[in-house]
Amino acid sequence: MPRRQTKSSLPHLWLFTDDRVADEAMLRAAAALPRGSGIVFRHYARTEDNRQALFDRLRKLTRRRGCVLLLAGSARTAARWGAEGVHMPGRRGSGAHFAARPCGGLCSASVHSLRELRMAERAGADLVFLSPVFPTRSHPGANNLGPLRFAAIARQTRLPVVALGGMTADRFFRLRPLGACGWGAIDALTMR
Repeated sequence: MPRRQTKSSLPHLWLFTDDRVADEAMLRAAAALPRGSGIVFRHYARTEDNRQALFDRLRKLTRRRGCVLLLAGSARTAARWGAEGVHMPGRRGSGAHFAARPCGGLCSASVHSLRELRMAERAGADLVFLSPVFPTRSHPGANNLGPLRFAAIARQTRLPVVALGGMTADRFFRLRPLGACGWGAIDALTMR
């Protein structure tokens, strides 16, 4: 697995893959990302062979585009597949816990509360995705944080905090002064 990046070199824009998005649309969205962006590959519902085949297609594209590719799942699989690191998905409302730092590459975690943020810090995450900031199609009916609760949580850590959930470039610029160092999305990047 490649060496860890410094916090100053972390991507500011992140695409989250999703089983709801057709493969070709997701690959087009990845190809349209600016150089140096990041992608969190999820696609949990697929068989391992099918999931790896899609990951391999994306991996070729990200290498050409200079993008960071993280695999949601095990660090061992992330290393075997050639990801730059691993993403530890949180489970909103489940009292999620994170194991100790699972890899030598970049390590991110999804968090939804200050409690989960503290768990991600203890686990050794390099950055966190704090969500959902705004209402989002991927989690219909979920309680969103809103800008003020986002800021209250984001300002209590030294980790880079990436805003996720209903995000757009305009919303990121509003959240930047409140502690967001970047933003991630599914729909805003795949439904162009």
